[in-house]
Parts: sequence; C-alpha cells; structure tokens
Amino acid sequence: MAKKKEVSVEQKLRALYDLQLIDSRIDEIRNVRGELPLEVEDLEDEVAGLNTRVSNLSEDVTNLETDIKNKKLAIDQSNSLMKKYEEQQQKVRNNREFDSLAKEIEFQDLEIQLAEKRINEYKAKIAQKEEVIATTKEKLEKQEQHLGHKKAELEAILKETEKEEKLLAEKSEEYAKSLDEHLYTAYNRIRTKVKNGLAVVAIERGASVGSYFTIPPQVQLEIANRKRITIDEHSGRILVDAALAEEEKQKIDKIFS
Repeated sequence: MAKKKEVSVEQKLRALYDLQLIDSRIDEIRNVRGELPLEVEDLEDEVAGLNTRVSNLSEDVTNLETDIKNKKLAIDQSNSLMKKYEEQQQKVRNNREFDSLAKEIEFQDLEIQLAEKRINEYKAKIAQKEEVIATTKEKLEKQEQHLGHKKAELEAILKETEKEEKLLAEKSEEYAKSLDEHLYTAYNRIRTKVKNGLAVVAIERGASVGSYFTIPPQVQLEIANRKRITIDEHSGRILVDAALAEEEKQKIDKIFS
C-alpha cells in the first residue's frame, strides 16, 4: 500500500492562507451585492401583496355590484306586487280585504325603502373600495418600477461577477480539499466567529492584522519558523508571517489575473 504523502505545517499554513485569500475575495464580491438580493425579495413580496389586495378589493366591488343588481330586481318585484295589490283593491267587496291589501302594499313599500337604503350603502362601500384600489394601484406601479430598477442593478452585478465568483468557488473547494478535515473545520469555525470572516491573518508591525495587541518576539519567531500552527490568544485567529502572506498573495493574484 502506498504511503500517504506527509504534509508539512508550512504547506498547511500556505493552503490555509490561500483559502482565506480566495474566500475573502468571494466575501468582497458578495458585499458588493450587499442587501440587494434581500431588497429584491422584499419588493417582490410587497408587489405580490399589493396585487393580491387589488384583486381582493376588485372582487369585493364585483360582489357589491351584484348585490345592487339583486336589490334593484327586488325593488322591481315589489313595485309589480304593489301595482297588482292596488289593482286588486279596486275590486274588493269589503273593508277587511281592502285593509289586508293595504298592509301588503305598505310592506312592499318598506321593502323598497330598505332595498334603496342598502343600495346606497353598497354604493358608498364601492366608492370607498375604488378609492383604496386607485391608491393601491398607484403604489403598486411605483413599487414595480422600483423592483425593475433593483432587479436590473442586481443582474448587472451578477453578470459582472458571475464568472469570477464561480472560478473562486471552485478554487475554494479545491484548496479546502487539500486540508485535513479537522483543520478545515477549525478554519470555518473561526471564520464564522471573527470580524470580516478573517480566520487566517498575517503579522504586521508586531501584531496580527486588525489587532492592537503586540505579539511577543518569541511567538513571532515561532510563527516565522512555520513549524506549528499558532492561534492569536486575543482574536482567536490563525497567524502566519508577513513573508509567507506576501508570497501567497502574489501567487493567488497571478492565478486570477
């Protein structure tokens, strides 16, 4: 069985820093997009909600118009009955029949008054809903235009960075595979906890990048020797020496130039 090639600490440090450079560039690309994807999603939800509101209100108006038609039919029916009862009154033989028909006529008259009252109420509701529909449609038009601009902006950014991001993602996966599982897990854990996703940083002016805490000279020497992986006791990040960082930066820049 072939012996598995031993990977030195220096090789691991270089692979870690390469991976950090690649992932940081992916972060930069995604930061350019910023909140745009969420803004587009929120606007799409809002536009869908406004469309639903217009649809529901329009359905309400249609139902109210149907109710008005039904009330008008009821008024016509009551008018016909009143006419019929009035004609019958002309032919009655006694006061009891006349009074009975008079009560029927009075009842139909009340039904007409009630129907007319309901029609006026429905018309008022329709006017109110149509006003809300007009306002909602106006807002909808503005938000649709806003959504269109935001989508175009997002698509332009995606088009511009899509190729680079895809290549970077492939390289990130490639470099991740070069690390053992334990080290890669540790890298990801640190990356999620620290500012700007920087899990691996170089030493600059005696301190780790982004930190004001000076690293003791003896520790700096150990880091420069590249014989062990050193974690910054203040930030919890993996440290590499400035020379290694510059070499790997030039290498990665060359790959993606």
